[in-house]
Amino acid sequence: MSTGMIITVIVIVVAVLLVAAALVWGARGRRRGGPSLKRRFGPEYERTVARHDGDAEAAERELAERVERHGDLRERPLEGGERERYEARWTAVQEHFVDSPRQAVAEADQLLAELAGQRGYPGGERYEEQFAALSVHHAGHVDGYRRVHRMSHMETGTGVGAGGGANAAGAGTEEMRSALVSARALFDDLTGTGDGDHGRHRAHAGAAPRPAGAAGTPSHGHHLPWTADKSRPKES
Repeated sequence: MSTGMIITVIVIVVAVLLVAAALVWGARGRRRGGPSLKRRFGPEYERTVARHDGDAEAAERELAERVERHGDLRERPLEGGERERYEARWTAVQEHFVDSPRQAVAEADQLLAELAGQRGYPGGERYEEQFAALSVHHAGHVDGYRRVHRMSHMETGTGVGAGGGANAAGAGTEEMRSALVSARALFDDLTGTGDGDHGRHRAHAGAAPRPAGAAGTPSHGHHLPWTADKSRPKES
């Protein structure tokens, strides 16, 4: 065998070994990625797996792509009185709910999209991309945004966005109230008025307001109990 042929064989063997090593390393990385992604995304991990009909590998590929695209995003701080203005607008949303739940849910959807854009996330006109970025940094609190966005678009008939949905009649007042309460957690994270954890890698355990007719609850309008300053729902 000539020297040239020997060198060729060696090169081929080395190339095969490198490819095999890369495949093994990639497989190990995927096995490590599952638990890591599950810890990072919490309930969002389970929702993504369910959306992929139980295919954990497909869900993990999607979540890993979200992290790759948006993991390095740095939130811009709110300036001056922006936080107070956003809080005043959220208070108005909750007050509107008493007389017009669907309008209030649509306002909450628009407000969260605007606030996220202000913090440096993709603009609200790119909802899917904005939601993906938010899920990387506020995984425990994004589902409320998904729900109000879906209900808002169910009402207007302009689409459903992430999570899908049927027609507007499927969202009753109680369901909309629950979505609005859940969405408040992401609002608190984005305005910096939450618990300081920014919702990363954990689920929010906030309680919903007491249902209509409960002790101490006003019995007028849609019976939504707010706190004295009407800035957030009363918790049980």
